[in-house]
Amino acid sequence: MRRIPATVITGFLGAGKTSLVRHLLARAQGRRLAVVVNEFGELGIDRELLLGCGDEACGEDDIVELANGCLCCTVADDFLPALTRLLDRPAPPEHILIETSGLALPKPLVQAFAWPEIRTRTTVDGVLTVIDAAAVVAGRFADDPAAVARARAADPALAHDNPLDEVFGDQLACADLAILNKIDLVAPDRVAALRREIGERLRPGVGLVAARDGAVAPAVALGLAAAAEDDLATRPSVHDLEAAHDHDDFESFVVALSAVTDSEAFLARLRAAIGGYGVLRLKGFVDLPGRDRRLVVQAVGDRLTQYFDRPWQAGEQRSTRLVVIGEKGLPRAAIAAALGA
Repeated sequence: MRRIPATVITGFLGAGKTSLVRHLLARAQGRRLAVVVNEFGELGIDRELLLGCGDEACGEDDIVELANGCLCCTVADDFLPALTRLLDRPAPPEHILIETSGLALPKPLVQAFAWPEIRTRTTVDGVLTVIDAAAVVAGRFADDPAAVARARAADPALAHDNPLDEVFGDQLACADLAILNKIDLVAPDRVAALRREIGERLRPGVGLVAARDGAVAPAVALGLAAAAEDDLATRPSVHDLEAAHDHDDFESFVVALSAVTDSEAFLARLRAAIGGYGVLRLKGFVDLPGRDRRLVVQAVGDRLTQYFDRPWQAGEQRSTRLVVIGEKGLPRAAIAAALGA
């Protein structure tokens, strides 16, 4: 029996994973695709964004949300049962896309495909690591791995803890294809330099492509036939020796607001709160009275985008809800007050 290929899509907060999934769904050309999407936080934004893409490939039953924590930590409890349900369908999907949360380590998820329950039924076609080019240029993942290694060798007692760089490094180390996204936000000469710098951190033979808005052709992203679950030894992780992995370095919370009557003032408050309190990621939906569509707002660092997606549905309660993500210790009350809660 043919094993159903699955593609793991990883990448740090706001890198453009959901945009990539939407792009692939919109170009399914009748191929049966299913999506498993994992959120960091209790409010599922990404599944709603996928369902709002307006394409027939975005069916309710084809997009499965797992919001009970990071997939790399809840493989047995959440991921394997969800994957098994997809495989047990009378007409199972022809390809499964798995969008991890922005803080997930991909290797534990790839390891799950070697479990007896699913090993003969599915395989990891490839791990796609989406990279936010502008965030790298801004120095969010600023550690020099060679310099850190030299410092540790010189002083083994030296503490080094950059959770952002560690997660980013693990995502790069597991990639079968790296996607340098948002190149339109970076000067062309810097894009060329980034390609060299990131290429040096990838395993031999791993491809690197540049993209805008996650626009990578299915012929490039799918069909890699990597069988990554059989290739774990070549995908090193700084967390390999840990008995458990958690995300205590990060936290998220939801801010619920009333309808927004002045969108410009509201967006100004968002920018001020993000910059003033070190918010890494903000995303959600906004209710603008008089507009029949939801306003989607997305922020990565100080970069804020907005667009209208689907109409508010009949009987649907209109509301403004935002997910705020950052490193541990975010002043929740102050951020909520700054946003206008």
